[in-house]
Amino acid sequence: MNVKMMQVGSLGTNCYILEDEKTREAAVIDPGGDAPEIIKALEGATLRYILLTHGHYDHTGGAAELAKALPQAEVYIHEKDFRGVAPSMFPLCTQMDEVKFYGEGDRIAVGGLELQVLHTPGHSEGSVTLRCGDLLFCGDTLFAGSCGRTDFPGGSVPKMLASLRRLGELEGDLQVLPGHMDVSTLEEERRHNPYLRQALRETT
Repeated sequence: MNVKMMQVGSLGTNCYILEDEKTREAAVIDPGGDAPEIIKALEGATLRYILLTHGHYDHTGGAAELAKALPQAEVYIHEKDFRGVAPSMFPLCTQMDEVKFYGEGDRIAVGGLELQVLHTPGHSEGSVTLRCGDLLFCGDTLFAGSCGRTDFPGGSVPKMLASLRRLGELEGDLQVLPGHMDVSTLEEERRHNPYLRQALRETT
């Protein structure tokens, strides 16, 4: 497994390229912009999927251009975020017609790798976390020392706390690969992230 992280778009969103080194099949997670740079970073790998953790423009801004340049790649997003409640925040439906929907429990195979979809709303209704082995691609749900905003359309504090609790209760010290800022570990966040600590203290 090979993972590359690059910051893209006007907000410096963390975009990840996940590659099975044996088959050279790859997925791009959250191409928020700079599609030509993402294509260069693929370095000859075959892009199978464009996977979106949620529908906000800073995570989807390069998806249409990337899909046009590499039409063999399938674009996946949670259905609740394809047509979000605020078109300026959720523009993908105006840019693309050919997308597929995934949700809780779905699995995506990238060569010999497998990503599991965890529905983790709170930042938006359709936010997901993608788990691949001990990696958690969290989008804007869990950050290093923080969590995603809940004051945008479709955001919810109770849902965010429930999603954080779910992630915090996963077994093991998983790698946290967020949509912005630095990478972290789940154990580090359990110990020091005030939002995750609050979520773990509260009962459902």
